[in-house]
Amino acid sequence: MTHPTPGDDPALELDCRGMRCPLPVIELARRIADVEVGQQVAVVSTDVASRTDVPAWCRMRGHTYVGEDVAEDGVPRFRVSRAR
Repeated sequence: MTHPTPGDDPALELDCRGMRCPLPVIELARRIADVEVGQQVAVVSTDVASRTDVPAWCRMRGHTYVGEDVAEDGVPRFRVSRAR
């Protein structure tokens, strides 16, 4: 697990709890343009596939996978920095 820098809060957090693959990545793709280039989007997801899907989506779309941490309730949170 990669730990993003503390205090580097995401500009947008997507609550994808309970969504099954591929819905968390679809939501990320739909909402990435809601933040400025260089800002982060966090995807909070209970779907185990998100651990591989989010980094793969970043590689395919040219965004930066920042890493994984946890939301306040302990659910995995995957962080993406908008690159373009």
